[in-house]
Amino acid sequence: MKLDAAVEKLAALAQASRLSIFRLLVAKGPDGMAAGEIAERLKIAPNALSFHLKGLSSAGLLKCWQEGRFVYYAPDFKAMNGLLAYLTEHCCEGSAKNDAACAPAKTCKEC
Repeated sequence: MKLDAAVEKLAALAQASRLSIFRLLVAKGPDGMAAGEIAERLKIAPNALSFHLKGLSSAGLLKCWQEGRFVYYAPDFKAMNGLLAYLTEHCCEGSAKNDAACAPAKTCKEC
């Protein structure tokens, strides 16, 4: 991942509602969630939710698709893991110890 792409993704997450949306969708998994259900769960007005979903989608962090009259959103786990890999790429290089401090706490089954 290039620096500009990482900055774009981090900027999209650097807002309370967007971070809440992304975390909710990560917890839901690859099946995603309808926009209306996201709004209901997080108590976000539909017009504000649309704005935030667009920001996350434009940054490449969400996938969306339509089923009937519903639009579903799910995290792009490949993009999420790419960002995490970018952030931790050089973790502990300067450390004399090679311990578990740099290992991720949990890995995504979907990725």
